[in-house]
Amino acid sequence: MNSPGIADVTPSHGSSLDVFLLGTVELGAALELQDRLRNDVAGRTDTHGTLLVCEHPPSVTIGREGSFADILVEREELTARRMEIRWLNRGGGTFVHLPGQLAAYVIAPIERMQMGLLDLRTAMENSLVGTAADLNVPAEPAPDSPGAVCRCGQFGFIGMSVRDGVSYGGVHLNVSLPQDAFDLVRWNDSAIRISSLSAQRTRPTAMSTVREGLIRNISTVLGYDGYHLYTGHPLLHRTTRKVYVYV
Repeated sequence: MNSPGIADVTPSHGSSLDVFLLGTVELGAALELQDRLRNDVAGRTDTHGTLLVCEHPPSVTIGREGSFADILVEREELTARRMEIRWLNRGGGTFVHLPGQLAAYVIAPIERMQMGLLDLRTAMENSLVGTAADLNVPAEPAPDSPGAVCRCGQFGFIGMSVRDGVSYGGVHLNVSLPQDAFDLVRWNDSAIRISSLSAQRTRPTAMSTVREGLIRNISTVLGYDGYHLYTGHPLLHRTTRKVYVYV
């Protein structure tokens, strides 16, 4: 694994995975960057892939399996919390995003990697289960919705799509979220409760530890021998806004 700084960013070539640590990023900026990188990967002929790892300010996204009926609070409450709502062309249902949840967006040429949609889902579920195992948290794929569950409930969610043979979207892993975040929307279609790794471990869980484990597990399940790690991305257009602070 290489770890150059932002000034050294030169995307690698061949069957490699470039990982960009973006910090906390507005949803729109992350989506815009994904689109640009997906077009780049689609134009290549190798199996080079990109992974964007970040957290998001408070927001709600609704995928193709979700609906506005999944939102369990009044629209005014989300407005008061400064939580935007976005409809996305991705798999999965309705998710809440907050600092304390790790997002990992996978832009990989799965068609050239001879992977189908089911293969991709299985790989991402295995990456979530593997990340939990690194923290001594027994977990397994969620039975009814894409993601992973532990004893306390579902802590990992998958919302991905494929266009031109390239995946986009990714996994969202609840590391440490406040309880009221779980009650804002209907995260899945099952009776399984929503939880986090910290709730399962009953103690604080370092985001850096989870991030390292998730990156390593995603790289492994996608068949990459290793990855190149960078901080930031030169094409990322950052914006700022005031957010609701949970106490």
